[in-house]
Amino acid sequence: MSSKVVAIVGSYRKGGVIDTAVEAVLEGAREKGAQTRTFYLTEQHIEFCTHCRQCAQAPGAERSKCPQQDDMESILTEIEAADAIVLGSPVSFWNVTAIFRRFLERTLGAIYWPWGQNAPSPRSKRQPRKAVLVASSAMPGFLIPLTTGAAKALRIAAKSLGAKPVGSLWIGLAAQEPHPRLSARVLNRARRMGMKLA
Repeated sequence: MSSKVVAIVGSYRKGGVIDTAVEAVLEGAREKGAQTRTFYLTEQHIEFCTHCRQCAQAPGAERSKCPQQDDMESILTEIEAADAIVLGSPVSFWNVTAIFRRFLERTLGAIYWPWGQNAPSPRSKRQPRKAVLVASSAMPGFLIPLTTGAAKALRIAAKSLGAKPVGSLWIGLAAQEPHPRLSARVLNRARRMGMKLA
């Protein structure tokens, strides 16, 4: 049976650096026989987390559902049925984009935090899925995990989604021209990471 890889794209435009890099990762996974699906967060109806914490009250290892009626539940169901995920966001004001942050905050049901408990605890420590993390920035790529919150946000998202990162792609100098193109070296590296997911 082929594996399934789901990608979450937190970029505001298609065909840009993040979209191209994520697609290259998925291409590598498909070369190894994986089925893939991409969710562009700009095309999904995802409400803001209201911090009502209803999703954090019931005990148990399974993720609890948010009372809001939007696309988030179907996205999370797809991820839970997957073997691997790809999480991608440009760096915007030193962190992931606002739309990716909205998605991240709505994974709150992965924790147990009843009223009266001082801090949350993860519902499960299992990480049955693999993840590749992708971020791009105007600064040199090696600075993304050192000077921004983007890498940490992507790691938290992976953990909340039950995934352990097996690779990261920090793409730098992405604002040198209006329509930047990824080098063959970066694309090949992305494809190799995708092969690890299949």
